[in-house]
Amino acid sequence: MRHIFRLVFPVSAVAVVLGLAALAGATAPSAKAAERMWVGFHDDPSYRWVPDRLTRIARSARDGSSIVRLLVQWNLAAPQRPAAATDPFDAAYRLDDIDEALRSAQEMDQEVMLTISGTPRWANGGQTPNRMPANLGDFTAFARAISARYSGRFEGFPYVRFWSVWNEPNLQLFLAPQFNAGGRSVAPANYAKLYAAAYSGIKAGNPSARIAIGETSARGSDKPSGARPTHTPGKFAELVARANPRLKFDAWAHHPYPSVPSLRPGQLVKWPNVSLASLPRFVQSLNTWFRRKSTKIWVTEYGHQTRPEDSLGVPYATQAAYIQEAIRIARNYPFVDMFIWFVYQDDQGQPWESGLYTQAGAAKGSSPARFAAAARPVDARNALYSFRGGTTTPLVRLYTRRYCVGDTTGTPIGMTWRVFRRGRLIAVGQQSSPLLRDCTITARLQRFTVVKGQTYTATFALNDINGTVVSRKLTIRGT
Repeated sequence: MRHIFRLVFPVSAVAVVLGLAALAGATAPSAKAAERMWVGFHDDPSYRWVPDRLTRIARSARDGSSIVRLLVQWNLAAPQRPAAATDPFDAAYRLDDIDEALRSAQEMDQEVMLTISGTPRWANGGQTPNRMPANLGDFTAFARAISARYSGRFEGFPYVRFWSVWNEPNLQLFLAPQFNAGGRSVAPANYAKLYAAAYSGIKAGNPSARIAIGETSARGSDKPSGARPTHTPGKFAELVARANPRLKFDAWAHHPYPSVPSLRPGQLVKWPNVSLASLPRFVQSLNTWFRRKSTKIWVTEYGHQTRPEDSLGVPYATQAAYIQEAIRIARNYPFVDMFIWFVYQDDQGQPWESGLYTQAGAAKGSSPARFAAAARPVDARNALYSFRGGTTTPLVRLYTRRYCVGDTTGTPIGMTWRVFRRGRLIAVGQQSSPLLRDCTITARLQRFTVVKGQTYTATFALNDINGTVVSRKLTIRGT
């Protein structure tokens, strides 16, 4: 479940923003459960490097994926020091495979999350990518360049909404050292500096970017001895907060794999290790440590390997059942906004056999169908909104990623919308709205008043000048 430095080291595997920020009289979305999540896959080989990568991205969308997570290794993206490091198109940057994957995901109406990680040799004195940069400003400059490249300002370079910083920094494999020569913990404080440097750069390149901290592995030892010293995710997060409790972030990203691949998703583990079942305690602790009222969780890697591909894996039927169970558990938490399965398809270059498909592309039993069945009802593109009773002409925002393929910012997107209550049509309208840089549009539901205690379904038939048709379905509640 690991592959950080592209086919050299293994990476741990990879919802959401319910609706978007509240708009014009809207209250916060329902807190009963995460009824909408971004659900998808993390699979760099499948989406970036294999010959049939475009086919795989298209198939993943048909299998219910609404988001793709990709790892951008700074050491590979900038093998030589850039002449103008904040320039998104400096000649030193090697991002063609990321560009292509983003365009392909966008064509299939999927969002993308990018995790930046790994230090180039020129930035850390010739050391391995898991070592800190000598000058944090170099990391800030790279983060600014790449977020600007994908800010929606440059035609042909898709907007990226979701970001995170480093991969599993609580493990020596990805951030070294975890402890100094005297046995004192140093990785959490170093990570706090890394994150702050990257956050500053990402926001400078794209102020509307949503950024996650953490990307923590599920387990650790908190012991400085051994071949691979590690921190448990709970202790790591506590020490990051102790180093800088004022860090800004939109979510904590975590990889709550079971301690043994065959164990059920609901497995409880000894704190401060953190499994899916431990997330409520983890969130409460994060709120305390970072002095926050609420913290979102992005599950950016989760998966179960299968056998016969791996002797420790589970049968195909068990994987299919665990997929649905894991998404159900995540859905029951109001603070989980994202759930990403690692990986989409087994690949020789990725030694982690948790794909829904074999290396040959054959479905692993019902796993693809069960994933789709679990993902589609919580599709974050079909957002959930709550408005105060009495709100008239409510304003909503629609995810229209597909239109950014052929339309420029400001292009009018036509729509016919209908509002239903208990299956009965109560309002209908037509309008157009300009496509925004972040691939969304807004809509005002004229002649419609939200009644307290009522739930509505609003459907949208969208079209552009190229004849591209997109459908969305929102849930609206009166509070």
